[in-house]
Amino acid sequence: MIIIPAIDLRDGKCVRLTQGRADKQTVFSDSPAEVAKRWQDAGAQRLHVVDLEGAFEGTPKNASAVEQIRHVFDGIIEFGGGIRTTQDIDLMIGTGVDRIILGTKVYQSHDFVKQCISIYGDMFIAGIDAKDGMVAIKGWVETTDISAVELARSMETLGIKEIIFTDIACDGMMAGPNIKSLKEVLQAVKISVIASGGISNKTDLNALAQIGNKRLTGAIIGKALYTGDINLQEVIECWQNV
Repeated sequence: MIIIPAIDLRDGKCVRLTQGRADKQTVFSDSPAEVAKRWQDAGAQRLHVVDLEGAFEGTPKNASAVEQIRHVFDGIIEFGGGIRTTQDIDLMIGTGVDRIILGTKVYQSHDFVKQCISIYGDMFIAGIDAKDGMVAIKGWVETTDISAVELARSMETLGIKEIIFTDIACDGMMAGPNIKSLKEVLQAVKISVIASGGISNKTDLNALAQIGNKRLTGAIIGKALYTGDINLQEVIECWQNV
């Protein structure tokens, strides 16, 4: 289970939101690149980078910050937030990211997902964000009428190889992941699933490991790294090979 630190970008800074709310923001650093270097030095092999303005506004806004992160981080960078067109994808590929997370568009247009895979190949991750089991889009400001499980199955059928599943109610709350919802998604598909949202301590990571499903391939950690509740180097050494 690979441990993936998260860097959320807004106005070129590294921030965290509580439950995705723009009015509940904490700025942790004015230099996302310095944060990325810190996580790399702690052993991170992969970064989860989200453009919050992009998610809210519908097109990436922090490409320059991502370029700066690329200059200092040698591992895999997965990027999401505002990817709605092939032009957005081209822009972010130009920054050097390795994988693109499709969020709102996986709900809006299955044809777009198929087109992306056809043009760019196997670099896409489906970002499925859920509230009470239902998919949320556009920076989590809209809740749809489709379940996370149903969308996950659809993405697998289209050829997506990996899903990042985030329970909005847990995100930034430091109260633990939603194990029940995560299990439902894992049971619904045969592709890789990465857990996100609410991971706040070693107990939470233990709970994920104890699910015992080989398709649970990673865990994204955000706020707990910035508050110091989780030591990245320590949890990588403990859980990276679990």
